[in-house]
Amino acid sequence: MMNYSNNPQPNPFDELKKFFIKGSGLSVLILINISVWVLIQALKVIFFFFNNPGDDSIDNLILHALAIPASVPDLAMKPWTLVTYNFLHIDIWHILFNMLWLYWFGKIFLEFLTARKLVFVYLFGGITGGLVYVFAFNVFPVFADIVPSSFALGASASVMAIVTAISFYVPGYTIQLFLIGKLRIGYLAIILFVFDFFMIPSGNAGGHLAHIGGALFGVIYIWFYKISQKAYKHAGSGSIFDKIENLFKIRKRRTYSSANFAARPKSDDEYNKQKKESQRRIDEILDKISKGGYDSLTREEKEFLFTTSNKR
Repeated sequence: MMNYSNNPQPNPFDELKKFFIKGSGLSVLILINISVWVLIQALKVIFFFFNNPGDDSIDNLILHALAIPASVPDLAMKPWTLVTYNFLHIDIWHILFNMLWLYWFGKIFLEFLTARKLVFVYLFGGITGGLVYVFAFNVFPVFADIVPSSFALGASASVMAIVTAISFYVPGYTIQLFLIGKLRIGYLAIILFVFDFFMIPSGNAGGHLAHIGGALFGVIYIWFYKISQKAYKHAGSGSIFDKIENLFKIRKRRTYSSANFAARPKSDDEYNKQKKESQRRIDEILDKISKGGYDSLTREEKEFLFTTSNKR
């Protein structure tokens, strides 16, 4: 297995500018989160000018309208909160850390998988995290007294779904952490999951439960995705998540030939030719890395290099 690490960019502000101008699914998710937070802060300023009693009344109004309630009857009356709570932040530090994690791991995610898959994992990871939160609060007696007044908000569950999904897809990918050094993201995902589990009794139990729900979705998604990739090569079928994703995809006409359904065994000459071609492409990619760094590769080149290294 090969280890990968990001090369530092000389000017991070230029990189951020290009990132948002490009308008990928990741940048759109971040902009939606930031826009919602800015709108909330603007409302607080407007209410201040009209002698509003305080910020608490605005926060309570927003919580009851957009945050996901632990109460099942309340959730049944406001089902949209399963989605809206994933974009809702009140505290600046909450949104700051969530968006940093989303940006860092979202970029890694897009090196190997598509933006459509990232948006899918974000949305359904957040929904799964919300459902785990509601389920736990209504099943375990310890939460019985606070269920009527409990709400969850923030992108943490969605971010955890993305972190866990890409960490289990390319567990050997390494990142540089301050004061720690290089660490494989597969280990990081496990550490975060264990941390959330043991922190449940220490406060913010609903948040930690939602994180766990998002992480579980990320693992399950990648598990099904890997199975579907193998199945697709043999039978042309995909996972249940692929089928759900395709509901939001514009279908294109496809043409088929007999080569799609049957393949004759390769001769020795054909096998050697294919192996030689594969090695030639690897050499080209490695040469490209030596000249422009790992980040100069396209997503397809990174995927090819990672897949090839796992076969060796």
